[in-house]
Amino acid sequence: MPPRPAGNANPIAESREYIMKFALSVPGLLNYPPAMAPWEVRATGKDIIRFARHADRLSWDWLTVPEHLFMPDGMVEVMGRRFPEGITACAVLAGATERIHMLTYVLVVPYRNPVLLAKQIATMEFIAGGRFTLGAAPGHLKREFEVLGIPFEERGWITDEYIRAMIECWTSDTPTFEGKYVSFKGIVMEPKPVQKPYPPIFIGGNTEIAMKRAVRHGDGWIPWLITTDELRRCIDFMSTQPGWEEKKDRFEIVMPTTEYKVEDYSHAEKGETEIVMDRDRILFELEELQKAGATVAQVMTPPVDAVDQCLEWIEWYDSEIIPNFR
Repeated sequence: MPPRPAGNANPIAESREYIMKFALSVPGLLNYPPAMAPWEVRATGKDIIRFARHADRLSWDWLTVPEHLFMPDGMVEVMGRRFPEGITACAVLAGATERIHMLTYVLVVPYRNPVLLAKQIATMEFIAGGRFTLGAAPGHLKREFEVLGIPFEERGWITDEYIRAMIECWTSDTPTFEGKYVSFKGIVMEPKPVQKPYPPIFIGGNTEIAMKRAVRHGDGWIPWLITTDELRRCIDFMSTQPGWEEKKDRFEIVMPTTEYKVEDYSHAEKGETEIVMDRDRILFELEELQKAGATVAQVMTPPVDAVDQCLEWIEWYDSEIIPNFR
């Protein structure tokens, strides 16, 4: 086991035991060019289910599930054509597995009526035995909002209100809510989620607004294109926000282990994205992330040629890497 890092002033690292959780990206669900393995072009639903069941037999904590409802023509070259709908994909994967949790990475909250979304999540979570975490964000592809008839400029306010409305549905025997975008009263919603008081909510986004939202509404934060050094500063900022002290010991920071060489928003490639496969380098980079305050490592599978090689790699990672952080 690597030695425990010393001299760390990070407010999360200081308050945690020396442990890291591991989230595994589900290959084949999307074809994002910077990180897609050759076999994923040919991936079928059968391959994806086989992958999920194999991970379920190992010690991985989450399967991460991406989402876009469609891809604008102008973004296909940089983002790919294939993306799943997050709730449906999580429900299928939860039904195919027994132990591992699902994490939307990330679901765009304004795309759905919050009462319907609360019901979908509660139903899936109830049947699956509580194995769901909501990774949530306001979204960034303007064309998706235009097609759905949702005001793009109001997406942050909509997200905040919808999250509050969902929590009301999950926690109240007689949910009542009065807001600008949604109102309801005189209703009963069952089943309630198994996880109490409700399924964990991890907020995605790199801006200070997103970090404030994560502390205010969330149980964790999912950054994108944030370096290790930047992570330290971001956690320092979140530690100044109201409500941080009461949740810092359980607040999760989900950091990708892949350093994407892409521009934010445009996704234009600035270089070759590398997925590290060397054991010593993986261990070193995970230790650095942990020192910086990450509590969850989100891992992409490497660019191998066949699904069997992919399964062998996640088994190798499970035996050679994960035990060093338990």
